Amino acid sequence: MSNVNNRYIEEELKQSYLDYSMSVIVSRALPDVRDGLKPVHRRILFAMNEMGMTSDKPYKKSARIVGEVLGKYHPHGDSAVYNTMVRMAQNFAYRYELVDGHGNFGSIDGDSAAAMRYTEARMSKISNELLEDIDKDTIDFRKNFDDSLDEPIVLPAKLPNLLLNGATGIAVGMATNIPPHNLGEVIDGILALIENKDITPVELMGYIKGPDFPTGGIIDGEAGIYDAYTTGRGRVRVRGKIEIEEAKNGRQSLIIKEIPYQLNKSSLIEKIANLVKEKKIVGISDLRDESDRDGIRVVIELKKGEEPELVLNSLYKYTELQTTFGIIMLALVNNVPRVLNLKEILEEYLKHRFEVVTRRTKFNLNKAERRDHLLKGFIIALENIDRVIEIVRGSSDGNEARLSLIDKYGFSEEQAKAILDMKLQRLTGLERDKIDREHEELKALIIELNEILADDNKIYEIIQDELNEIKNKYNDPRRTKIEKERLEIRPEDLIKDDSVLVTVTNRGYVKRMELDKYKAQKRGGKGVSTQNTIEDDFVERMEVMSNLDTMMIFTDKGRVFHLKVYQIPESSKQARGRLIGNLIKLKEDEKVREIIKIREFSQDKELVFVTRDGMVKKTNLSEYKNINTAGLKAIKLRDGDDIIFVGILPVESKEQIFLATKLGHSIRFSKDDVRPTGRDTSGVKGISLRAKDKVISALLIDDAANETILTITESGYGKRTRVDEYPLQSRSGKGVINIRCSDKNGEVVAVKPVKDEEELMVITSSGIVIRTSVNQISIIGRATQGVKIMRVNESESEKVVSIASFKEEETEDATQE
Repeated sequence: MSNVNNRYIEEELKQSYLDYSMSVIVSRALPDVRDGLKPVHRRILFAMNEMGMTSDKPYKKSARIVGEVLGKYHPHGDSAVYNTMVRMAQNFAYRYELVDGHGNFGSIDGDSAAAMRYTEARMSKISNELLEDIDKDTIDFRKNFDDSLDEPIVLPAKLPNLLLNGATGIAVGMATNIPPHNLGEVIDGILALIENKDITPVELMGYIKGPDFPTGGIIDGEAGIYDAYTTGRGRVRVRGKIEIEEAKNGRQSLIIKEIPYQLNKSSLIEKIANLVKEKKIVGISDLRDESDRDGIRVVIELKKGEEPELVLNSLYKYTELQTTFGIIMLALVNNVPRVLNLKEILEEYLKHRFEVVTRRTKFNLNKAERRDHLLKGFIIALENIDRVIEIVRGSSDGNEARLSLIDKYGFSEEQAKAILDMKLQRLTGLERDKIDREHEELKALIIELNEILADDNKIYEIIQDELNEIKNKYNDPRRTKIEKERLEIRPEDLIKDDSVLVTVTNRGYVKRMELDKYKAQKRGGKGVSTQNTIEDDFVERMEVMSNLDTMMIFTDKGRVFHLKVYQIPESSKQARGRLIGNLIKLKEDEKVREIIKIREFSQDKELVFVTRDGMVKKTNLSEYKNINTAGLKAIKLRDGDDIIFVGILPVESKEQIFLATKLGHSIRFSKDDVRPTGRDTSGVKGISLRAKDKVISALLIDDAANETILTITESGYGKRTRVDEYPLQSRSGKGVINIRCSDKNGEVVAVKPVKDEEELMVITSSGIVIRTSVNQISIIGRATQGVKIMRVNESESEKVVSIASFKEEETEDATQE
């Protein structure tokens, strides 16, 4: 007869894969909701308990434990069993260790445990609570893999281990990732559930605050915890605990005291070192690990003057010091995988404990009733001891004596056998008193146990008492802090808000340089090179900004773009920079005309536009807030016209608009003469230009600002003139003389309002920069030629092309760094 069964292969594959999947799900990867253990963990604890390796007994070799588990209950690889046991003994892996290890059981640095022949172990104290009452018919057993022994299907679990130590496992088509929790909080939550069966998961969060990782750390916000506890799925952001310490020499250090759960400390330190080497994280001078048995201590020394918060943000951004823990509360409920919310997990545990206490009570009741039954027989026998002795003596053997006692006094088989086995010392008066007392105690106990079984509330009271007892024995402070949600780290959080010099060349090369690379010089100096320009290119505009400023870039097409200053590549003084067209999406023939810096787009501010042909317009700044990478229409330009100035003013300010032309004329009028219009408008006439003249600069003047008007010409001449020398006129007039232009001083290239305490940077077409104090420039009248500010190389047709002013910081009489 053939044993071959013909089946379609797809049916066989489907059934076989389903069998395999269920085996992995039920027998390997997922924890039981009742005791929070996978089969391998349960078998290790049960085997140790059977070997008598409780917390009060001596340690035994790990190899002996692994062999016991393999040979009797878990026929898989010895390394898998040993690695599981090692993890159960690690205080950085388990919130409450279930195994008490002796020897090298690995470290948080990822070091492996010593071989099982070297280490020793026993059950931890808290494991006793998982196995307590296992011998009182509290749980069901099943046969082991070879049907030779019995093993527990689940442990009695006096404590809610699933939440206490969490669980991680990948099954077929599903995974679980339950974080550990604080014992005291979980027990408080269970007690609250017993008192109020209608309590909600959100209300339970008043007791169970959130995960409590063995390595501590900080959880950002409660949103992820809320999702996990109400739906069974959520994501919490966990970051390490870092403190700032200051040494006696004034240098500051970042001290890593705690790290996120499941993070390898040595890998973290290696990652930080590589980031410093790659210059992704700057400002770190030294990195060392000072961790010891008292806890983690990783010291990150900072360079002098570095901002700790910036380095801290970089660490959170680029390393696993800030990570996300994805919570999936998946567990087996009656051998079926289910995603459970917080309340459902506690309810399932409570059902289990209710059953355990009920079965234990029944076990104790049956035991008490059996013992009381025997005591009743002893009492009857002692009351008729003479006759009982006579019956026994007159019997030919024990069987006849047993049957005679049963026949004479109505004893049961158990009672008759116990009487015959009774020692003669039980006939003394003292022993008889003991039997009477024990009988009375058992009667009271039986009444009490029956009352417990008849009243569910009494069972819940027992559960409450036991939970409170466990809390008193094992509760400890929460390790993981829960703080208000830390905002997502933006690129701005990693940037130091230093002042920088931004230059833009005529051909569109832009670069950012540290301002302190340029030291102050006296008026008339030669300056220092700032740009390695290509032939026929020159620096056209220069502005002092802060790294976190937003640049508004206006083009000759009337469009505007946004660009953060820190997004401009930092360059050396001699570097050419980068084409601005690579940073923003300019059209092929489009050129940058004006750049301004802002911090925020406020409705109480407005932009003032001035064009080369003397047109002026005002538009509220808020209209330019939402600019995408393709830019936005900023102003409607007439044919042949171009933007030469864009400024920003408070809407309620009383400032005046000052226009200056290249041939030395100017006009000053109130900004209120220009009515506000939308983005796509041309504005109104600000000045009537003379032949061949054009507007070269525009200023926003404040009478109360104690400013003077600085004018610089292309040959390096300049002067300051008091504002009150320029009469306030109506817009669209021809204006007055600002400076007398001649072949000696050349045409006007720039006009700015300045103060005595400011500094001035002047740049030439050759890329030479001079930095000087404004107060070194003479204050003279309007109709003058000015004084020499900077020497230019006339033989090479060098000319001044741009200026920038800023608040004076620290001046030095030096020609160069």
